[in-house]
Amino acid sequence: MTGQTPILEVNDISLRFGGVRALSNVTFDVKKGELFSIIGPNGAGKTSLLNCISGRYSPQEGSIKFNGQEVTKMTPNHRAELGMGRTFQNLALFAHMTVLDNIMVGRHHLMKNNFLNGGLYWFGGAQKEELLHRREAEDIIDFLEISHIRKSVAGTLSYGLRKRVELARAVALRPDLLLLDEPMAGMNLEEKEDMARYICDLNEEWGMTVVMIEHDMGVVMDISERVMVLDFGKNIAEGLPDEIMKNDYVKRAYLGVDEDDEAEGEVA
Repeated sequence: MTGQTPILEVNDISLRFGGVRALSNVTFDVKKGELFSIIGPNGAGKTSLLNCISGRYSPQEGSIKFNGQEVTKMTPNHRAELGMGRTFQNLALFAHMTVLDNIMVGRHHLMKNNFLNGGLYWFGGAQKEELLHRREAEDIIDFLEISHIRKSVAGTLSYGLRKRVELARAVALRPDLLLLDEPMAGMNLEEKEDMARYICDLNEEWGMTVVMIEHDMGVVMDISERVMVLDFGKNIAEGLPDEIMKNDYVKRAYLGVDEDDEAEGEVA
């Protein structure tokens, strides 16, 4: 059950690129254990918002707190160390590396051995640590049902499988907060159903709070606990899925329903 303590607090975030205002005074919070979705048309500022949360962009105004700690000025690496992981809209895998090696990269910040004691591989604990992290990676591989491609080079895989590998690498961080940027984009129906199941299991069984950007309204309304709508960089609606579906803006933008259609429906 979703707790009442916010794991993420975004307060009055504004982001500008020269004269272009990408985000304007965006405020919301995400409760610990929640599956929270962000929707909006292309260019609404959704990915820019995720980039601010993960540390890729620095907003000119506002603040971001993660687990009660101010992180607005922290680097992406520091935020990852605190327990924040993410996937990208455009795949960011190491195409020349195997699936297993890509996932192991996601464990990097959890490794304690440095270049001094790590050099004594057999005697300094590095071997034992590597085996531990490899077992964690294998657990993720089993969970996401990609055992058959574990030794495949990432760049040779189909788009749907590469999206799954990118999710695996983000999960390898064992994050408290998982940021997903269009995890189902470009997938067929079966792949979307599988990805939705994995995301729900990560949220419910693995205990990860999820913030997801997604264009598939059916998926969003089916698995989300709360939904926020962005338009031209502004938060224009936020609430339960049923409430968002009744919102006039959402009807016009996503369902193609206008006022005349609604009036005709009432007369009928």
